[in-house]
Amino acid sequence: MENAFPLSPVYRGRFAPSPTGPLHFGSLVTAVGSYLEAKSRDGEWLVRIENLDMAREIPGASEEILNTLHLLGMEWDGSVVYQERRQDAYQAALRALEKQDLIYPCSCSRKEIADSSVLGIEGPVYPGTCRDRKHEPEFSGAWRLCTNNDLIEFEDAVQGIRQQRLQRDIGDFVIRRADGVFAYQLAVVVDDAEQGITHVVRGGDLLNSTPRQIHLQKLLGYSIPSYMHLPVVVNPWGEKLSKQTQAAPVDTSHPVLQLVKAIRFLGQTPPPEVSESSLRSFWIWAIENWSREAIPKNMSFMF
Repeated sequence: MENAFPLSPVYRGRFAPSPTGPLHFGSLVTAVGSYLEAKSRDGEWLVRIENLDMAREIPGASEEILNTLHLLGMEWDGSVVYQERRQDAYQAALRALEKQDLIYPCSCSRKEIADSSVLGIEGPVYPGTCRDRKHEPEFSGAWRLCTNNDLIEFEDAVQGIRQQRLQRDIGDFVIRRADGVFAYQLAVVVDDAEQGITHVVRGGDLLNSTPRQIHLQKLLGYSIPSYMHLPVVVNPWGEKLSKQTQAAPVDTSHPVLQLVKAIRFLGQTPPPEVSESSLRSFWIWAIENWSREAIPKNMSFMF
């Protein structure tokens, strides 16, 4: 398929938070890592609000996240993109896959899948029960994408060479849920392509999603960006920081201290005087001294 969205010659990264609560330290680490990787390469840094599932969105959270980024001195390029406003683009991608006979309707329950599946890297592998199901005009279930066992390999800038065989490790995966909400895997691929994202810097919890996204990129004729997965911040119980684990909001009354903590988590070694500098001076030092080689390869650790 012809490439509809060739990669930009300029480095273009992005930060894509979900508005399920205020920015916490875990999401700050991802924001800072993606920002420094972009700015140290004289690149652009975009912001996208990933609010596909409106039922999970906390009113006012998007504005609060953007305000926090501003108070931390992180200025984005271009306009903020909101996924809730991009349903037509996702629907067009779904139609393109349907024309290639690559998707099919599925009405299997989670229990049915669990009862008839082997375990893969993220739980039960979908066994393809509905693969031969005919399309029904009034169908209201989920839509799955066909996978195969071709080796998908990519080199992550932090984690190194990664390999996956989707049919064996994941199975045919959902790209639109039964409630009509488009799945993250489809939306993120469409958004990254249309925004011309050349480099994706995000948390290591999404590392196993990357082969699914590369599979979709190939099927839709999109360019494949470079990937970098950062270590995930966890609490003392090994849980990823999130609204569900009562992660505290970033304290914007002392922005430089928060930023210094974030870059130290990412393996950077700022001298003591950086903690006492102005916001502008912090960013000058951080951009000039950013070292992606210093980022820990741990998938997650506590801070």
